[in-house]
Amino acid sequence: MPKEFGTHENHGKALIVEDEITNRLILKKLLQKHGYEVIEAENGRQAVSLFEQHQPDIVFMDVMMPEMDGYEATIQIKQRAGNSFVPIIFLTAMQDEKALARCVEVGGDDFLSKPYSFTVLSAKVKAMERIRILQQDTRMLYSRMQRDQEIAEQVFSGAVVAENVALEHIHSLLQPASLFSGDLMLTAFAPSHDLYVLLGDFTGHGLASALGALPTSEAFRSMTAKGFGPHQILQAINNKLYTLLPTGMFMAVQFVKIDHQLDHIKLINCGMPDCYLIDKDGRRIKQKINSQSLPLGIAPDINLKDDFHFLKINEGDRIILATDGVTEARNPKGELFGQIRYIDAIKHSIDHDYILDNLSGELQEFCSDAPQDDDISVVEIPLIRQMFPALGSSKAPNKKVEHELPETILKEHPDCIEFQFTLYGAQLRQADPIPILINSIQETAGLHDHRRPLFTILTELYVNALDHGILKLDSSLKQGENGFTDYFQQREQRLNNLSQGCVRINLRIYSQDSGGHIIITIEDSGNGFDYSNHKKDSSNDQLYSGRGLLLVESLCKQLHFFKPGNKAEAIYAWEKTK
Repeated sequence: MPKEFGTHENHGKALIVEDEITNRLILKKLLQKHGYEVIEAENGRQAVSLFEQHQPDIVFMDVMMPEMDGYEATIQIKQRAGNSFVPIIFLTAMQDEKALARCVEVGGDDFLSKPYSFTVLSAKVKAMERIRILQQDTRMLYSRMQRDQEIAEQVFSGAVVAENVALEHIHSLLQPASLFSGDLMLTAFAPSHDLYVLLGDFTGHGLASALGALPTSEAFRSMTAKGFGPHQILQAINNKLYTLLPTGMFMAVQFVKIDHQLDHIKLINCGMPDCYLIDKDGRRIKQKINSQSLPLGIAPDINLKDDFHFLKINEGDRIILATDGVTEARNPKGELFGQIRYIDAIKHSIDHDYILDNLSGELQEFCSDAPQDDDISVVEIPLIRQMFPALGSSKAPNKKVEHELPETILKEHPDCIEFQFTLYGAQLRQADPIPILINSIQETAGLHDHRRPLFTILTELYVNALDHGILKLDSSLKQGENGFTDYFQQREQRLNNLSQGCVRINLRIYSQDSGGHIIITIEDSGNGFDYSNHKKDSSNDQLYSGRGLLLVESLCKQLHFFKPGNKAEAIYAWEKTK
């Protein structure tokens, strides 16, 4: 049956603020018929006090009252209500437009004209109830959204940020424009002990932009750990983002590989602002690397190998990476921070330990309290030896095993695992056999703790065979200011034209109760190189040749070259820990 007039369910409390008793009584009766418990106040000051005591659901406010008028009372009540929606309906017979506008300015939500009409009152009350319910639903959804974002932020931090390395030395300014940043920084050590650093900038900012960080970090970390090179990692990330991201969304990126011997860096810029190599003493810009490649996720199967820059470095130099949120940051007048201020901040940082100390201060002073339009990210990497782990810091120390090799290891023996891998002609420029071999060793022999030394040995011997045996490159090319750039440019040119030759890699793994040995044999089809001089060259700190082979000798039980120098055999030995 329909409800009878006057039997409305209870709608909560209503506060009437009116100095005329007759008007209060009339409005009280009408509201009681509508199901409200009524509280009465004679002036604005009393209304504020009663609001604090009873927390009413709706307020009916007269304008002209003694002690405190309705305008001031409304302001104070709205302040005390905070985020809760408590509608205030002004009671007025005024027709003055300025006075009515003032009611809205102080927080009034509607008007009720005198004399009161129950029909009009009912319509306005129902409208306010609908708004209050909508506001409550909105608050609930917003609270749920905040909770979801908090959970997502925890997942994001754990999966993307927590595994970064060398953060005690890498200085960064990561300032998102909202809870989630569309920028991300990833760092990891390769098995070779080289440091990989990626700074990415997804289209836009917020949660939608941050979602791309998860597949990016997964590909970056897994492929770095397996020993893949920077261009292979970026190509894998590109293919994944191209598949996952919607049209119009992509990731600009700067990627730098820092050689653990601090000889050189390998760097690429894909759709980002210029990045800089800074002189260690005078804060002079030694090299500027601008963007020459597409951002990732725009096109499939891009080839980034030829877009990398090889730069010679000195210990103590610094690398500065940044997203466009820095140069495009605005001040309250709408002016951009710009490239000139950015470069000046770098040059004027001579009195600071870190360039970022000066840059972040100038950026903050420039922007002042202006709203932040985009994520701001700057990364400063000091090229210092303390940033790299010692070669013997893994779980299995890379010390040379002192016991003698068993006789059977020098002869054919059936109780072993053997791999053979041969690359011919054009495959030498397309394939990287080392990650495949390392993973095969781990899967079959379980030598997970020996990944780093084995990776170093295999890489140095393979690169030595390819560069000197097949490509006939001379390490002396690396000398001079542009030595590394010239060397790697010639290397890429010769690789691109390569159609003949081969490199054969053979591994024999002998495992025993007390430990084991791996015999690594690498042979190329070239004419050999002068291996007798590599120790002499490597002893000279000013030369960049021979160091890799000296490192291999320090990790191996034996290293032997066969005449004419196109075949090397290394024996790596380990002891099982108790």
